[in-house]
Amino acid sequence: MTMETNAFNSFTAIGNREDLEDVIYDISPTETPFMSNVARTRATATFHEWQTDALAAAAANRQLEGDAIAGQTQSPTTRVGNDCQISYKSITVSGTQDAVSKAGRARDTAYLTAKAGRELKRDIEFALTQNQAASVGGATTARSLAGVEGWLSTNYNDNGVGTTPGVASGRVGTAPTDGTTRALTETLLKAVIKTVWSAGGDPKVLMVGPFNKQTVSGFGGIATIYKNAPAGQATIVGAADLYVSDFGEHTVVPNRFSRDRTALVLDMDYWAVAYLRPIQSINLARTGDAEKRAILAEYTLVSRNEAASGKVADLTTA
Repeated sequence: MTMETNAFNSFTAIGNREDLEDVIYDISPTETPFMSNVARTRATATFHEWQTDALAAAAANRQLEGDAIAGQTQSPTTRVGNDCQISYKSITVSGTQDAVSKAGRARDTAYLTAKAGRELKRDIEFALTQNQAASVGGATTARSLAGVEGWLSTNYNDNGVGTTPGVASGRVGTAPTDGTTRALTETLLKAVIKTVWSAGGDPKVLMVGPFNKQTVSGFGGIATIYKNAPAGQATIVGAADLYVSDFGEHTVVPNRFSRDRTALVLDMDYWAVAYLRPIQSINLARTGDAEKRAILAEYTLVSRNEAASGKVADLTTA
């Protein structure tokens, strides 16, 4: 078949309107399972502090009848803290770009501000779950908070090569170092859950990355492998959403922003995010024909008692 002679066609026509959908598709994940499931509190200084304490170990306690009771030695509380970290995303949009007709949004200032807010939440989740240390910062160095991995120094299982310094002089000043990776096994997980429970924690959440979420789903003890489905349909269940150990039930939560090489065994009641400045939109000074805005937060991670949680470190991720 050939085109009719002298047929006026779309290849040569001028003025055909574009066919552009009035929607912008974005599948970037915005779930922040750690930040969304811990308490929110307030900071009033760039170094936010709190206190922890512990009871004396249980021991034989047999006393004489009519004994003259003397005062016993008491231990003081422990004072610890974390530095507030500033995170922001900024946008600049020319006046012309806001004025022209666009597909998928009315004004780029509004669209990009909302987008920056979602990006900032991801960055905060990333900071909270990493193995970074706290830093007081300076004129040329940004303050940084100590993430979850940096705090977990009581109950952990590593491959014997890395380090987990923990708290020194009231803050986590040195980040953990990684060791040689090994596969996540149920034996490793059960060992950490046991030590957390023995220390007094009640860890209800197992937070893992995507690779080790599938590893957990492959553990041999899944009790239910079938799911009710409409007549004529078959369903294969290949995922574990709940792990039951000798010490309770643990919800298996995948996190795209925590490190896949570390499985976090968490008692969420003992974590919080303290905001010196909550997430907010700031109009920046206008220096030309453009709108300038920043989405900013100043915050830190509160580890109310790190011994209530634990980690399995140095895990393979592929």
